Amino acid sequence: MSISLPPEVAENIADNFGEPGRRWLAALPGVVEKLRGAWGLEVVGESFGGGTHSWVAPVRRADGSVAVLKVPVVDEENAGEPTGLYCYGGDGAVRLYEFDPGSGAMLLEWARPGTELLYQPGFPSLEGRPENIAKVERACELYRRLRREPVVVPAGFPELPTAAGMVSEWAGMFGKPEAAVAEVIPARLLERAAERGAELALPDGPLLVVNRDTHLGNIVAAEREPWLLIDPKAYLGEAAFDAGFLVMIQVQTDPTSAHARAVVERTAAALGVSADRAHAWAFMRSMEEIVWAVQDEEPEDLRLHLAVAAALA
Repeated sequence: MSISLPPEVAENIADNFGEPGRRWLAALPGVVEKLRGAWGLEVVGESFGGGTHSWVAPVRRADGSVAVLKVPVVDEENAGEPTGLYCYGGDGAVRLYEFDPGSGAMLLEWARPGTELLYQPGFPSLEGRPENIAKVERACELYRRLRREPVVVPAGFPELPTAAGMVSEWAGMFGKPEAAVAEVIPARLLERAAERGAELALPDGPLLVVNRDTHLGNIVAAEREPWLLIDPKAYLGEAAFDAGFLVMIQVQTDPTSAHARAVVERTAAALGVSADRAHAWAFMRSMEEIVWAVQDEEPEDLRLHLAVAAALA
């Protein structure tokens, strides 16, 4: 079977990763062929859609069982995925069968039927709608269960990126913002970012395996359990880190201070974390999105993220 990516995924890789991305695309068939031989696999279907920078396809193993082969373009966000999955050990997340340090490729449990807990249309997200509150609470139960102390991983597995590293980046991002960023962000939001970022520099509690992008599209229906996490963006950080992205995307539905307060309180309670820390992480994630929208020249996203940050501030 030919090794090909959905056109939108190939285009995204070429556009966002430049020359390294184009080299990755050219090398992909050879990488898959090498992994097929090493792990005794047969590719039995086309690449799955829905991703942004990975080749993911169903395979049959030598014992006749089926699995999923995932070959990602490794970046800062997904670098910790294999380590996170190893730490989970299949408890609430898909099982990791094999990992190739050279390519970052993973052989994973195939979660079937794979229906998302909540479809992701992009920004604005749907998590904040009233009819989806029960689904968000179900996701919080799973993310709460997934939080755990890291374990010793085999040689070749990457270290988990840290929440502290994100906070350090934010200090420079908002302490000395680029001219184009400073031009669009009100001074009061920059001041608030400095305050909240300084607070987050000191972790509240033990460092755990947590998740950067806690949306509901990465929780899918499965056979072994009703719902399993796929595609974790595993980080090392405090428990409230999990709330940051999930709160931020819920506020997008109605970026007002009243809605933001309700979302923070409800989500923090469901995750079993401090509402103040959940707010801090959500506000800083919304500020980060503003910077990315400026850099990517996305005016509609910029307006949305400015509104969310103002609601959270």
